[in-house]
Amino acid sequence: MKLASLNDGTRDGKLVIVSKDLTRYTDASFLTPTLQSALDDWSRLAPHLEALATSLEHGAVPTGRFHEHEALSPLPRAYQWADGSAYVNHVELVRKARGAEIPASFWTDPLIYQGGSDSFLGPREPIWVADEAYGIDMEGEVAVIVDDVPMGISVDEARNAIRLIMLVNDVSLRGLIPAELAKGFGFFQSKPSSAFSPVAVTPDELGDAWRDGRVHLPLQVDLNGKPFGRANAGIDMTFDFPTLIAHAAKTRPLSAGAIIGSGTVSNKLDGGPGMPVEDGGAGYSCIAEIRMIETIKHGAPQTPFMRFGDVVRIEMKDEHSRSIFGAIEQQVVHYDR
Repeated sequence: MKLASLNDGTRDGKLVIVSKDLTRYTDASFLTPTLQSALDDWSRLAPHLEALATSLEHGAVPTGRFHEHEALSPLPRAYQWADGSAYVNHVELVRKARGAEIPASFWTDPLIYQGGSDSFLGPREPIWVADEAYGIDMEGEVAVIVDDVPMGISVDEARNAIRLIMLVNDVSLRGLIPAELAKGFGFFQSKPSSAFSPVAVTPDELGDAWRDGRVHLPLQVDLNGKPFGRANAGIDMTFDFPTLIAHAAKTRPLSAGAIIGSGTVSNKLDGGPGMPVEDGGAGYSCIAEIRMIETIKHGAPQTPFMRFGDVVRIEMKDEHSRSIFGAIEQQVVHYDR
């Protein structure tokens, strides 16, 4: 089942079910108005939504043409957005670039931070930034939306809490990060609004690609129309989603609709840093990673961060090259209030 929130002029959008090929939708708001309200009563409503999805595929219900640019993020705002760093290769490169060793605990204890969840961007909405000097970067990720999760849940129990999966552009302002982290109190200004894919899908939509709590498909990241990243989200993911969920719920419950992110998808190459796509590698899901590798190899980064006018596109396709979630496609635009 594929779910989306169409922009109907309200803050949280209108819940619709989208066809498997992403071409059509049918209104689901007569069952429940928003995706959050569906998640609040998932056990009761999910069978009705599934039945409506089946009717949509059979052409048995009224439909409209689904346009991705009319979709908000599936949850335009959420009670919780907690982003992990499940690909320790990415963390290792960040630290190596500044001459720091990675602590052994990073391989056994996940990193996670609490992001702002009150103003998610739509998947085709501009990335508004006031100054290019902030160091504008995309971060291609996968995320899951969970049901109510009790505090202290086990990893095995957490597997059953995952309701939906989607893609993320977790925008980062790299130039602001060092000063913020130096204060010892975490990210805030350096993590502006994130954007999510036009649709969120139930795990069964991924078939065999969803296994071991991971999505085993390449995440396609294009920058200005050129391939930038093709890292496989199921490879080199040190911590699977159930582990991230259990970690997040160690000392608090999670409410239905909480979003847990994977962190930047990152692959190694023969045990070492990855290579650009044009050189036969899997590329990168953020600019910072190639800059780290350039620093390690050449002593200084060569690839610039994003500038006004640049466009990033993030998408994932199945084994038949069909888009699963729709595409996040955003242009960086100068913000002048």
